[in-house]
Amino acid sequence: MSESGHSQPGMYGQGRRRRRRRGDRDAGPPGQNLSGPSRDREYQPRERRAKPSQHAPVSGAPVLEKPIMLMKARDDGGKPGTPPEVTPQPSGPGPSKIEREGQRPTQPVYQIQNRGMGASAPSSAVDPMVGQSKLLPPEKMKHSIKLVDDQMNWCDSAMEYLRDQTDMLVVGVIGLQGTGKSTIMSLLSANTPEEDQRGYVFRAQTQEIKERGGNQSTGIDFFITQERVIFLDTQPMLSPSILDHLINNDRKLPPEYNLPHTYVEMQSLQIAAFLFTVCHVVIVVQDWFTDLNVYRFLQTAEMLKPSTPSASHDSTGSSGNDDGAEYYPHIVFLQNKARRDDFCPRNLKNMHIVIDKLMVHSHLKYKGTLSMMDCNIFPGLGQNYLSTEVNMFLLPVQENDGEENLIKAGSGTYPLFSLLPGYRGHPSFSTTVSKLRSQILAMPRCQLSHTILTEKNWFHYAARIWDGVKKSTALSEYSRLLS
Repeated sequence: MSESGHSQPGMYGQGRRRRRRRGDRDAGPPGQNLSGPSRDREYQPRERRAKPSQHAPVSGAPVLEKPIMLMKARDDGGKPGTPPEVTPQPSGPGPSKIEREGQRPTQPVYQIQNRGMGASAPSSAVDPMVGQSKLLPPEKMKHSIKLVDDQMNWCDSAMEYLRDQTDMLVVGVIGLQGTGKSTIMSLLSANTPEEDQRGYVFRAQTQEIKERGGNQSTGIDFFITQERVIFLDTQPMLSPSILDHLINNDRKLPPEYNLPHTYVEMQSLQIAAFLFTVCHVVIVVQDWFTDLNVYRFLQTAEMLKPSTPSASHDSTGSSGNDDGAEYYPHIVFLQNKARRDDFCPRNLKNMHIVIDKLMVHSHLKYKGTLSMMDCNIFPGLGQNYLSTEVNMFLLPVQENDGEENLIKAGSGTYPLFSLLPGYRGHPSFSTTVSKLRSQILAMPRCQLSHTILTEKNWFHYAARIWDGVKKSTALSEYSRLLS
């Protein structure tokens, strides 16, 4: 067939057309003179290797399919085959891969928000008020509640008002009956002298209770302010009204106590020892200066005070831990209903000397943290006037705001002097209460135990201390009876 002039060009033309069709698929260069299928199979790899160097500079027709697909991927912002609703839309001419990588860390943030606001609610339907509930201030107390009831049992109702924060101050008060403990604690916590006493957070004695010689507070009352200051008001120590109630009502005493007056005394010691352990500041209120039985009572309660628990929870005995590790609160001697003579500088100095000598052997912190000299109550006295200054503060008798004891004009006085207030020898009751409150709130907030306590941890710690104090006082009374 090679000699005929018609058969050879026909075979060449058909083979050339087949090679062009393969070249369209294989991107082979046109014009190659191949004579058989064997040479065609051997030449295909060479056509693919020679493709970038031979075809790209020569051919200018848009026959490349892969570059066209890449350009489509850049325009759509996703891989080929990705649905358009899933692929994020690009915001600029940059590559879509960087945008997709920048959106990946945002998904855990939405998951964290959903966990905080409720896992069942979708992220688009979350109520913004629910997310702000944790930022709201704690619930404000309107009146005091029981921490220990009149049966000396622990109450758990105060737990709902406590938070998991450590910046708190615990202030307790003890004193004899009728000295004004509840009134002072109300004025220090949430009330002012101008308000009606019937609306105080700690209920004071009514006129009827005063006339029959009764007591208003029983057990321990609890109140916490918005500034996270815990106030503990207690029943009167060595109260004759509580003793009279026990005798006249024939209340059954615990088996370790055989006499009512012994039970009342041990109740008072138990409350005082409890306050010495769980309070930063303990206020001792008196309405006259001074009763020596109060200081004997304080020394006895100090001996019954439980030791500070160690950090390792090992039993170290009743003697406590190493020197300096035992906790003792700050003691403030508050002289309530003070007269004008008590504000005399000479009498003030003598009172400080007496208290210092009575408390010289005590471990309680009774000096160095409160000073009337720093309150501008005695502007004419220097800082060094009191050589032995203890934590003592004087409160005058509470007067009515409308009656300032004004001096009336006499027959031989000028009318101008009748408008001036009378000489009192001390600031007003409202002024001294404000200065006392600022001094109490500025007290050092020492660590109550070997570990830092939150408000809720303090509540559990106080409950454990209360149980321990009850057992120790009962054991001491039982041992006294046996001896």
